[in-house]
Amino acid sequence: MVFEKAEIFERANKLFSKPCTFMLGVASFEQLPPADRVEIAFAGRSNVGKSSLINALFNSKSIAKTSSTPGRTQQLNYFDFLGQMYLVDLPGYGFAKAPPQEVKRWQQVLLFYLKGRANLRRVFLLVDSRIGLKEVDEQVFKTLDEAAVSYQIVLTKIDKISKAELEKVQEDVASKLSKHAAAHTKILATSADKKIGLEELKAEIASFIED
Repeated sequence: MVFEKAEIFERANKLFSKPCTFMLGVASFEQLPPADRVEIAFAGRSNVGKSSLINALFNSKSIAKTSSTPGRTQQLNYFDFLGQMYLVDLPGYGFAKAPPQEVKRWQQVLLFYLKGRANLRRVFLLVDSRIGLKEVDEQVFKTLDEAAVSYQIVLTKIDKISKAELEKVQEDVASKLSKHAAAHTKILATSADKKIGLEELKAEIASFIED
């Protein structure tokens, strides 16, 4: 079993040593690229660390643009990976200064996108481990359930909390996920800064790419 896991990680690391390039920013659904390959998406509250995590996966500082300004990403950013997969960085949601109608608009955009992408295999939903789940996250769970799209929680910034705090947030997330049909039961714990948990996330993504 240990050898098997090592082989999986080795394959994933080889794949992620290859280029991933920005393709386009989608501001309207007419701009969506053809659904001609596997697609995975990254979602989460604004400032949860999506861009930092994407960059860390590819050991880069420039694939996805990072910002300290919540809500800066207002479009769907498409990246081409190996010519076999689309990685999509979805706009952040639920930032502190956003009015309720903005959050609602984002959810409507997300639902429309989710229902229109038959090639979408999984949404990796990022949650800041220091904060845990918020009501807006659980609203997004319901949106994903309604769209019948598989999603998996990725805890971020775990280097900023203690082991006990991490265990507590993992238990809380697991308890709430048990009520959602489309949720993947495995919770990933990561740190972009300290390169923690990246191999497991790479392996999950690589599992959707054929040899």
